[in-house]
Amino acid sequence: MWSFRRGLCWLPASLVAWSIATLAVSYATAVLLGHTDLLLPYISDTGTEIPERCVFGFMLTVSSFLGAATLYVRYKQVEALASQTELSLHRLNASGLALGLLSCCGMSVVANFQKSEMIDVHLFGAGLTFAGGVLYILVQTGVSYRMQPRFHGKDILWARTAVGLWTLVSIVILFVSSAIMVDEEAGVKVVQKLRWGSAESGYVAHLISAGAEWSLAFSFICFFLTFIRDFQKIQLQVKPILHCNHLYNYSHYEDRVHEHHGERSPLLAGAI
Repeated sequence: MWSFRRGLCWLPASLVAWSIATLAVSYATAVLLGHTDLLLPYISDTGTEIPERCVFGFMLTVSSFLGAATLYVRYKQVEALASQTELSLHRLNASGLALGLLSCCGMSVVANFQKSEMIDVHLFGAGLTFAGGVLYILVQTGVSYRMQPRFHGKDILWARTAVGLWTLVSIVILFVSSAIMVDEEAGVKVVQKLRWGSAESGYVAHLISAGAEWSLAFSFICFFLTFIRDFQKIQLQVKPILHCNHLYNYSHYEDRVHEHHGERSPLLAGAI
C-alpha cells in the first residue's frame, strides 16, 4: 500500500487531488448556476462565466505550478540516477522537462484567458497544454523503459505505456471530432457555444469531442499517479552553508579556540 508520508510522494499526490478538485468544483458550479449543459460540456465551458471563471482560473493556475514542480523533481531524479555515459537518456529527460513546462505554461494561459474576446489566446494555451502533455507522457514512457528494471519494475512501465496509448487515442478523437463538428456547424462559432440541442447537426460530434477532452485530462491525472511510488524514494534535505567573509585573518584564532575549547570553528574564532 502506498504511503503518502514517505519521501516527496505528496507532491504528485497533491497535483492529482488539486486537479480533480479544479475540474469538479468548476463543473458543479457552472451546472448548478445553469451556465452550461449538464451532459459533457467542454472543460473550458465550465469556467467561462462568473463566478466559476474566477475559481477555475485560480485553481488551474495552482495546478500549473504544482505540475511544474513535479516535472522538475522528476527531471532531477532521472538526472541523478542516470550514468554519465547515458547521453541519450539525459537528452530524453531534458526534452521531457521542456515539453512538460510548455504544457504547464499552456495551463496558465488557459486559466487566465477565459473571456470570449480572448478565445484565440485561450485556444493557443489549450493546444500547448494538450500537445505538450501528450508528448511529455510519451517521452517519460521512453525514459521509464530505459530505467527499468534497475529503478522500478515492469508494472510501472506497463502502466505508463497504457496511459500513453490512452492519451494518443483521446487526442486523435478530440481533433477528428472537433473538425467534424466545425464542418457540420459551418458559420457557427462553436468554440464560444455553451449550450447544444440534441437536434443540432453537430451535437453528436460535440459530445464525442467534449468526452475526448475530459478523457485526455483524466489520462494526464492518471499518469501523475504513477509518479507517487517513484517519489517515495526521494528525500528532501536542507543543508545550510555559512559563508563567512571576515576582514581579519583568524587562522591563529582557530588554534587558540582549539586549545581552550577543543574546537576548530572559524565562526567562533572570528567572534573572539
